[in-house]
Amino acid sequence: MSPHLGNPFRGPDYVPGPPPASPAPAAPAASAAAPARQSGAPAPPPSFSVTPVAVSVPPSPAAAPPAGVTDSPPRTGGRRGAVFVGTLALSMVAGGLAGAVTGSRDPQSAVELPQVGAPPAAAEGSISAAAASVLPGVVSVRAGRATGSGFAIDQQGHVVTNAHVVEGASDVSLVLSNGRTVDADVIGSDEDNDLAVLQVSAADTEGLRALTLGRSAQLRVGDPVLAVGSPLGLEGTVTAGIVSAVDRQARFGDNGTRQSAIQTDAAINPGNSGGPLVNAAGQVVGVNTAIATLGTSRSGNIGIGFAIPVDRMTTIVEDLLD
Repeated sequence: MSPHLGNPFRGPDYVPGPPPASPAPAAPAASAAAPARQSGAPAPPPSFSVTPVAVSVPPSPAAAPPAGVTDSPPRTGGRRGAVFVGTLALSMVAGGLAGAVTGSRDPQSAVELPQVGAPPAAAEGSISAAAASVLPGVVSVRAGRATGSGFAIDQQGHVVTNAHVVEGASDVSLVLSNGRTVDADVIGSDEDNDLAVLQVSAADTEGLRALTLGRSAQLRVGDPVLAVGSPLGLEGTVTAGIVSAVDRQARFGDNGTRQSAIQTDAAINPGNSGGPLVNAAGQVVGVNTAIATLGTSRSGNIGIGFAIPVDRMTTIVEDLLD
């Protein structure tokens, strides 16, 4: 059988001829085409130009001719080569444009995101306005190892807090909103109603502003309220919520009897005790005193807090001051 099987890539009408006797010398003008090679003879190096970075991909085993078969010289150009060259050219152009954008950016043309100016001052009746008016009158109470909150009720240095915050303490100090720490004396306490009055010397009242007392009888369910104090020792913390109930019966104080309380979902946590509950106008409507818990070892806000109504607080504090 003749070893010349023809080119396996020819069409079905191709008729193979006799095997070539010997390779014909390449003509000088036909440098783009390589001569045919005999079976077993090494192929001469191709005479086409090589593009840098181009990687030649070997043919798959299914497309490669069997061993001992004379193959025709590789064809340069063609559709596949044109596509490859075109893709490479586009990649180089895109890379050049990207380099020009990232490498030669003008510092004066840097992108700046637009930002609006400062918002207008808080409108009267807003939460931020109420908080701003209340914070200067709220203090953090430190009584031995206990911590709580309190608020000034007049210009004479009287501060209201819960009785359980200062119970049994011989050394009480207050941290004012400006960061100053001053000493305070317990001048009256009502353990049954869980209220106490502290006294700050006249020399230490600088930066302490008395808060305006409102009326708890005018509260309605759904009214917005703020709880201000030092939960977990975080001075000047403000939380917002609504009045959940205005006449909720809750047990607090030493006698353990049920008392009328304001229920709120404003976050109240340990350390809020004795701090004010204020309405949207910044008026004190209650004294934050207790929270409902699920009976676990860790107590914290679950959205149910209680405050002593300010109407009852004023009556008790007046008696303590007499």
